[in-house]
Amino acid sequence: MEVHSVASRTRPPAYDAALHLLRGRRFVALTGAGLSTDSGIPDYRGPGSPVRTPMTYQEFVSGTGARQRYWARSHVGWARMRQALPNPGHLALARLEQQGALSMLVTQNVDGLHEQAGSTRMCALHGRIVDVVCLSCRARTSRRVLQERLERLNPGFATRHGQATVRPDGDVDLTTVAGFAVPTCSSCGGVLKPDVVFFGENVPKDRVQRCYDAVDAAEALLVAGSSLAVMSGLRFVRHAHKRGIPVVIVNRGQTRGDPLADIRLDTGTSPFLTELSSPAGATPREPQETSRRTDRARPSPANTSA
Repeated sequence: MEVHSVASRTRPPAYDAALHLLRGRRFVALTGAGLSTDSGIPDYRGPGSPVRTPMTYQEFVSGTGARQRYWARSHVGWARMRQALPNPGHLALARLEQQGALSMLVTQNVDGLHEQAGSTRMCALHGRIVDVVCLSCRARTSRRVLQERLERLNPGFATRHGQATVRPDGDVDLTTVAGFAVPTCSSCGGVLKPDVVFFGENVPKDRVQRCYDAVDAAEALLVAGSSLAVMSGLRFVRHAHKRGIPVVIVNRGQTRGDPLADIRLDTGTSPFLTELSSPAGATPREPQETSRRTDRARPSPANTSA
C-alpha cells in the first residue's frame, strides 16, 4: 500500500482510484478530529498539533479539585466552541447519506457538527459534548443549560479568559481556576460529567456492536480525518481488513491503519468528500458480494469488547 500526498496543483492516480472505489458502493465512514479542523476546531495528532494531556475518567472522579479544573476550562472553551459551524466535509457526508451512498457514519468526534450538518444515520462513538450526565442518578441535561448555570455562578469568568487557547476536547488551556464554582446535579446533588467517553472509560458495548454490524453490511470503509491512534476507531479498520472489505484512509499525516488500507491519501478531508458527494457519485448500486475483495478470507465477527 502506497501513501499518496496530494499537492496543490496535482494529484496522484490513487486520488481518482479512491473516488472510483467508493462511488457505486454503500460504505461506512469513520471520522475523527481532522474532519473538524476546517471548522476552526484543532485536532489531536495532526501536523503541528500541540501536545495535549486530556483528563482521564479516574482523575475526573478523584476529587473536587480535578472537576473544578475541568469545568473551568470547559466553560471558557464551550463559549467559543459552540459557535463552530459544519464545514464542507460535514455537509458532504450529509449529502452522501441522502444519496444513499453512506450507509452509516461513525464519528469519534464529540462536537456535534455532523448532526448540525444534517447527518442522521450515525453513531457518536464517544458521545456528545452537548449533553451532560449525573454520575449518581444518571439524569441527562443539556450542556447549554449547564453553561447558563456556570455563567450565573462565575460571572465574567469566560470573558476574562477569552484569549485562552482552545483544545480539541472543547476546553482551553488555563492555569488559574481558583474560586471557580462547579454546580451539582439539580435533581440529586450528584457529580455532573459531560456525556462523553473519557480516556480510561470504555465505549458502551452495544454502541460498539452497532458499528461492527454496520461495517459487516458495508461494501467499503472510509476513514476521514483520523490518525486511528486509539483502539476505539482502529478496531473497525482491522475488522474490515480481516473481512475483505476495502479500506480507504484520507488524513493529513500517518495513521495506525495505514498498513491495512487499500488506498491511503495524505490530504485534507473537505475537498475529497465534496468531490465524492458530487453528482458523479450520487448513484450507488445495490450491494453485491463480488464488490468485495476475494484475496482474503472472511472469518467470523471479531470480539466486540470495548
